[in-house]
Amino acid sequence: MVRPIEARFICSVLQADQFPKTNLPEIAFIGRSNVGKSSLLNALLGSKGLAKTSGKPGKTQTINFFEVEKKRYFVDLPGYGYARVAKSVKEEWGRHMMAYLQDRVSLQLIVLLLDGRHEPMDNDLHILDLLEEIEKPTLIVTTKIDKVKRALRKKQQEITRQALGLDEDALIIAASSVTGEGLRDIWEVIRDL
Repeated sequence: MVRPIEARFICSVLQADQFPKTNLPEIAFIGRSNVGKSSLLNALLGSKGLAKTSGKPGKTQTINFFEVEKKRYFVDLPGYGYARVAKSVKEEWGRHMMAYLQDRVSLQLIVLLLDGRHEPMDNDLHILDLLEEIEKPTLIVTTKIDKVKRALRKKQQEITRQALGLDEDALIIAASSVTGEGLRDIWEVIRDL
């Protein structure tokens, strides 16, 4: 696991005019509802409850900013693909998230989280296409890897790689917020920005 990192919650917003004014680099975490975004953030920060988590999909409904080590911001984005939210709410989330992802100058890295137990779904592929269009650096992390038998992990990563149409040398980090696997690798990418 990661030693506790100095971090604090800054704000929870939805609209671009509410985003914090900062020159610090930002790392955004995006993924399906219930993929483990908030849990991974807490694990990366060595904190149990800084980012609010829930067993129910759709807990994160705003864009949440966390200042990390007074050097960068981690940004927890609402999950996509949650069916029990009104269509108008989903569309509003989508507009504000795309505005953030496309227009935010301080955004240095997007961490796309995929459930490591399953093949990527259609909306995962759609999000990856959108991220490629906006040409921001993207790191792919497969979560919940502790729930995949060790003997099947390499095969599951290859299934993910093929489904995403990625080259053999493309970096995909397998991670677990439970065991800490992959957290150092994620930090290495972030600190190399």
